[in-house]
Amino acid sequence: MTDMTLSRRSVLILAVTCGVAVGNIYFPQAVGPLVAAGLGVPPDSAALVVTAAQVGYAAGIFLLVPLGDRLPHRPLLVTLLALTGLGLVTAGCAPALPPLVAASALVGVTTVVAQVIAPLAAGLTAPDRRGAVLGTLLSGSIGGMLLARAFGGTLGEWLGWRAPYLVAAAAALLLAAVLGVAMPATAPSSRQPYPALLAESARLLRTEPDLRRSCLYQATIFGGFSAVWTCLALLLTGPAYGLGAHVVGVLALVGAATMLCTPLAGRLVDRWGPDPVNLICMIGVLASAAILAAGAGGGGLGMTALVAGTLVLDVAMQSGMVANQARIFALRPQARGRLNTAYMACAFLGGSAGSWLGTQIYGRAGWRGVCALVALLAVLALIRHLAAVLPAAREPRSRRAGHPRR
Repeated sequence: MTDMTLSRRSVLILAVTCGVAVGNIYFPQAVGPLVAAGLGVPPDSAALVVTAAQVGYAAGIFLLVPLGDRLPHRPLLVTLLALTGLGLVTAGCAPALPPLVAASALVGVTTVVAQVIAPLAAGLTAPDRRGAVLGTLLSGSIGGMLLARAFGGTLGEWLGWRAPYLVAAAAALLLAAVLGVAMPATAPSSRQPYPALLAESARLLRTEPDLRRSCLYQATIFGGFSAVWTCLALLLTGPAYGLGAHVVGVLALVGAATMLCTPLAGRLVDRWGPDPVNLICMIGVLASAAILAAGAGGGGLGMTALVAGTLVLDVAMQSGMVANQARIFALRPQARGRLNTAYMACAFLGGSAGSWLGTQIYGRAGWRGVCALVALLAVLALIRHLAAVLPAAREPRSRRAGHPRR
């Protein structure tokens, strides 16, 4: 990689790019009911659009993100954004559900630039600025996730479900052109052949126990998170509330507090280690499931419960991600990109499974059934976490004295 630093303008452009790319995974959650009505399909069938995007994203992380170690970043990012734009255009013009699902999967595969940008920025930033730059990029991703639902729901209500896809396509293609001019040239950091890069991510998952448990934590918690946000549109547009799809996006803006909480979570991880922060986050997810269940009845009290519950869930999920990534990045500093590939692929496989399970359960047991799923997934993560930390806590202090926190 060339010896240079990122300017503030470049950091801002990359943060916006992260937000737009991540937003492509989340805005379909707000337009699911509009897709169902527009294409004349059941709501649970329309939810396959969200599931396909998340499965595609997991596949893209595993198959494409390792190329950031093998190819120059500028042409790689421009190509991925261009393909994302074409996929979004195809989705916006889809005449029926099957081609829309296929196009959504393509968008998911290619809209992984945020996961390519983070290692790039770390390599182009001085150590004393690295935390601030990575924090800015994470804020861009969180902002994109939150604003995407508001953008998708509101624009979909005004102009139909196709409009968010076409506007998102224009944004992706515009950013491809901007990065083609503004991005600094970089040299690949690895000469390993592509199959070897893929194999190393899988090997790390097999050989690193802390990577495996971090993946399990995020897959379960993100699965519950995705189930809630996929089914929330069905609840709010259903008979209990009778609201428009844009309300899902407005509700998502409450999660903007997450942008303030993740730096605090990072400082807590620095001070106490990732395990205590994970524990607090899992308990937070359990609490959010109980709060969200109170939103099933509708009315003002129900909406208050939904606002409070989604806020707690968002903060717990994102803060848990900070703890998990701190744990895995400490394992092998020379392989952080490949560690992140394995971690994020597992996380989004969990998210796609959560979206699918959530819609199936919502059709049979309603909103409270979805909340029970969230609680069950949190309990599974909590059981695994306690199995990992309690034996270490019982060790004599003399045996633990020479070992740093994980």
